Amino acid sequence: MNKRDPELTTLMFNECINARDLKGLVALMADDHTFIDRNDDRHAGKDRMSRGWSEFFDEFPDYRNTFVRIQSRDDLVVVLGYAEWTVGGDPDHVIWTATIRDDLVAEWRVLSDTEANRELLGLM
Repeated sequence: MNKRDPELTTLMFNECINARDLKGLVALMADDHTFIDRNDDRHAGKDRMSRGWSEFFDEFPDYRNTFVRIQSRDDLVVVLGYAEWTVGGDPDHVIWTATIRDDLVAEWRVLSDTEANRELLGLM
């Protein structure tokens, strides 16, 4: 059961991404944490994702997420915003979802910001 607002957990998780804070990021992951990318590829397990984020931070040192809108229904948090892969680069418009369980991120999903995905997630 969540004690903290699921939106706050999602914001904390994103702050760790933006700060390249691997230790903080891992601390916010459930043991069975799953990352799902835009291609619907699943990467499961806290240890695997710890290595994955470490490699990602090395490959994309300027990566940042900016949240524009956040809303939640129970344990599902839906975020609209954009990612920047390089300083001064074009924004990559994205929808993220986070499933929060026991104040930890059980699932982090990245979706393309399309009308269909907005409608599916109730962002219209």
